[in-house]
Amino acid sequence: MSVTYAQGFMAAGLHCGVKRKRPDLAIIATEDGKPVPAAAVFTKNRFAAAPVQVSRDHLQASNGLAAGVIVNSGNANAGTGEPGIRDARAMSKAAAAALGCTPEEMLVCSTGLIGKTLPIDAILSGVGKLAPEGGKAANAAAAKAILTTDTVTKQAKFDGEGFSVGAIAKGSGMLRPDMATMLAFITTDADVSPEVLSRVLRAAVDDTFNTLTVDGAMSTNDTVILMASGRREAPSEADLEAGIRAVCEDLALQMARDAEGRTKIVRVNVTGAASDSEARQVARSIAENQLIKCSWHGSDPYWGRILCEAGAGEAQFDPDKARLSYGGIEIAAAGVEIDHDSKAVAKHMAGEEIEILLDLALGAGAGRIVTVDLGPGYLKENAQTS
Repeated sequence: MSVTYAQGFMAAGLHCGVKRKRPDLAIIATEDGKPVPAAAVFTKNRFAAAPVQVSRDHLQASNGLAAGVIVNSGNANAGTGEPGIRDARAMSKAAAAALGCTPEEMLVCSTGLIGKTLPIDAILSGVGKLAPEGGKAANAAAAKAILTTDTVTKQAKFDGEGFSVGAIAKGSGMLRPDMATMLAFITTDADVSPEVLSRVLRAAVDDTFNTLTVDGAMSTNDTVILMASGRREAPSEADLEAGIRAVCEDLALQMARDAEGRTKIVRVNVTGAASDSEARQVARSIAENQLIKCSWHGSDPYWGRILCEAGAGEAQFDPDKARLSYGGIEIAAAGVEIDHDSKAVAKHMAGEEIEILLDLALGAGAGRIVTVDLGPGYLKENAQTS
């Protein structure tokens, strides 16, 4: 089990007609339909989808409480204007009526094609057929119903001292720091206030989902929602954050492995920067450079491209101090290639996971980004509207 692994939660998923055949409607809710502490992190895209706008409003109106979230896939309800807002509100209203809570206590998410009118009648009909329950079947149904171009479901769980955490997510393309076309729904049975919940979620997201980039594209709908039933103990804030961080890290890596067209996962680590923010800035620039991503696809440790990108941004960079390693093998220092075991590097590059370390030797700042290579599979997936 995953999203209902924590005590006090139910889930369901089914096909309602947004997609032709596959499951496309899910609900995650409290067992009794009553609101509990909730927190969310949303896309920073100013072209935010209607459900993002409505969920933000609902969390504010409810003072950080929610009884559940209704989710459709196959249609993002983005770029749909005021009718899209009405449809998002209609979804939350219908789900709230089914649970017995107020519309403001129901959050709403959508994912899929942008600029298409939501088939709201099909969704409202589907809401009436959703029967939230617990167990593996409910988890699997909900996890499948939120997928778009994903090839596998993404689920995670964590057992802490006196509390548990469960989660499901979707995402395989348009992923970048500050999130993108991904959705994640996390539940815990910890006894915690909305204020603490918000702090631990933001900290966990910043170190996990916000360190993942596939293609550098920020979407309109990305949302991470965390709800706490309070059925068990009140852990320390640090322990709770560790649990939330663990499931977020697990889900982020699952998304990387399912990224569109991926053949390799690449971890870009930058140390010795003037600050942590500059370290992450350099790592992100390297991870999103198309030339570099293509060389990773070809298993080519083209060190010059990496140093070139590191020096192209606003972060402090001194080529005479920088040192670059692949798989723990240093291949460049002071702006030039150095003697190294090229066969060992080639073996590392041929694997499914690549580790890169760029030491700028300028300070104590450190940062990392998890990314993937760029190859024909990605182009094939995104050559048409998807």
